[in-house]
Amino acid sequence: MCYTLERQERGLKMTGERIVSGNATRRGFLRGAAAAGFAVFAGGGCLGLAGAGRGKFSLNASTLRGYGLSLADQVKAAISAGFSGFEPWMKDIRAAKESGTLGDVCRMARDGGLEFVNGIAFGQWVSPDPKVRAEGLEETKRDMALLAEMGCPRIAASMFGVQKPGSPALSRDEIAERYSVVLGMGRQMGVRPLLEYWGHSVNLSRLEDALGVLDLLNRPDAAILADVYHTYRGGGSFETYRRLSAATLPVLHVNDYPAMPVRERLVDADRVWPGDGIAPWRGIFAALDAAGADPWLSIEVFNPNYWKSTPAATSAEGFGKLKATFEANRG
Repeated sequence: MCYTLERQERGLKMTGERIVSGNATRRGFLRGAAAAGFAVFAGGGCLGLAGAGRGKFSLNASTLRGYGLSLADQVKAAISAGFSGFEPWMKDIRAAKESGTLGDVCRMARDGGLEFVNGIAFGQWVSPDPKVRAEGLEETKRDMALLAEMGCPRIAASMFGVQKPGSPALSRDEIAERYSVVLGMGRQMGVRPLLEYWGHSVNLSRLEDALGVLDLLNRPDAAILADVYHTYRGGGSFETYRRLSAATLPVLHVNDYPAMPVRERLVDADRVWPGDGIAPWRGIFAALDAAGADPWLSIEVFNPNYWKSTPAATSAEGFGKLKATFEANRG
């Protein structure tokens, strides 16, 4: 396939069937769960409102984090810069809901041709502590309800709570079983959880680890929230992108990283605009093309140097860097 700047509308069909498992082993349960949940996710882009020709370029709210903007002002900045997608953080969505402005924000996004691509959430659904995990699942359920209200079809499912040094190490089986629970919840709520890996995390630090979880589940609703910086930071290989597909990679966080500090010492604040670092962009896009993946390209940086400008200027610069990197390297 070849990347295009046009929106490609794709359909998805949802079916489900009940699984009855008596004394199955854990691994048998995980493989059996493949039959439950969304039967088909045919494409990488979400159905929505972006106009043809705008491109599948998205802005992650982290890029504007230092400004302390409301959700409404974040959406305004994304629209003014030319983005057709936006990834909001749940904290800002909750604030808009509590203030009674969420409906206005959704109308603003719709009128501006902006889709809500994926919600950035931090529910501790994977915690080894049963009480914390139960609370995390309830938080995730509430977050899914808000995203469904907004028409946002996806939610990030990260290792939050077990990412720091000293956290207990979880097996792939444990992560897969808990992710399967979140997938079942997503099927009921109409919001698809994307398994997110973090390069600095004690658990699930590499794309290869996340793919191992998907292999255990072998179910069509399971998918990954990939990230260029985290792929490098975790010591993974960009060639692994060839193992992905349109179904398993609906969203890719796009960012770059410098040559120094060394990989193991990089932190979120070191991320730079795509094209301003050493990421192998031509190889990245070639691997995505080989996989038939056509994800939303969502720019996510946390660089405080970028927050010295205005939100509008930062958003516009991010859009320009993303577009230029895409067009120069897509093959």
